[in-house]
Amino acid sequence: MIQEQKILKYKNRIVFERIRMSSFKRIPKLYQDKEACFMFINEGEFSIRTQDEFISFDKGKGLLAKCFDYFFETNKKQRDKSDSIEVVGVLLYPIILEELFQFDIMHSSHIVDYNVRQIQVDELLSNFKDSINLLLDNPELADETLIKTKLKEFVLLMSKTVNAPSQLDFLSSMFKKNTSTFKVTILNNLYSNLSIDELAHLCGMSLSTFKRKFRETFMESPKKFIGKMKLEKASKMLVSKEYRISDVAYDCGFETISTFNRSFKSHFGKSPTEYRLMSST
Repeated sequence: MIQEQKILKYKNRIVFERIRMSSFKRIPKLYQDKEACFMFINEGEFSIRTQDEFISFDKGKGLLAKCFDYFFETNKKQRDKSDSIEVVGVLLYPIILEELFQFDIMHSSHIVDYNVRQIQVDELLSNFKDSINLLLDNPELADETLIKTKLKEFVLLMSKTVNAPSQLDFLSSMFKKNTSTFKVTILNNLYSNLSIDELAHLCGMSLSTFKRKFRETFMESPKKFIGKMKLEKASKMLVSKEYRISDVAYDCGFETISTFNRSFKSHFGKSPTEYRLMSST
């Protein structure tokens, strides 16, 4: 999937990187050491799925994210526009930040109401990205002093971009995750095509813990409850001729039309087409 990757390290941790990868449907955010991050989107489009949001990002935008579980996703329209995605990333580790700034990043009560935020890349940020690209292409220039300077520069720029009261407040807020309740997370992602394993990951749980919590909350297994809710939504949509059957299938979170047809007929005893015709008489 990764076509090209260039990195710069500080204290044996990747702090700047440029990654080009082929298009994908869905991948989880993977962590090295509980880092927050910022990404410049150089090429391609994708979306971020969190516990309570689904945000799209395209070329030229920036992505600021706390350290938490989420997915990168693309749909067919996004993949058709570009068969690859390239980002330049800045990775922020608490242990490195505290060394650079000589303060405890938890010594601030500042909080923000987002886990992921889309950032408009202005001229200052664009110039910063160009300087990181230069170093990634010429790593022999990037000694430890220069890397420390660029990290400090980024923190200053981003603190001003998000209007944080101070650099300490900005950094502290990036490691205070906003959480949704288990029930809200499930209901927010009910009609996605997330697998049970992926839903568990989004909730930050092991599969066994997730299944136990799900049954306690909804009194049914995840497969049974989610399947039932998708089919009930589909049956309501089929009453209207406004939606094509393929649109109903994808809007309700089915991977393929054949899977939708099979599940629908098993539950209602009629195919989606037959159900629609019966509902219109």
